[in-house]
Amino acid sequence: MIHHLVVFHLKKSTQPAQATEVMGALAGLREKIPGLLSFTGGPYSSPEGLNQGFTHGFVMTFRDAAARDGYLAHPEHEKVKAQILPLLEDGLGSVVAFDFEA
Repeated sequence: MIHHLVVFHLKKSTQPAQATEVMGALAGLREKIPGLLSFTGGPYSSPEGLNQGFTHGFVMTFRDAAARDGYLAHPEHEKVKAQILPLLEDGLGSVVAFDFEA
């Protein structure tokens, strides 16, 4: 399995409903993309304060690398990216993605 971990920094002007909509759109990809087994995510919630400005994060689990690779190029993923990009503090500079096999 491949775990796809992403953290991102939304603009301060992003309304809570917009953030909720984005997270819902990401969760909805599970029903649209073959091999996407699970999704979990939400806003930063730790009192440690180690988020370095990142406001939200999620983890997706894929059946294998081929399923993850299919997700990356999938049209539904592109639609969600287009929805999120205008809300990011510094475009893709506000995103960290880290994949690992487990």
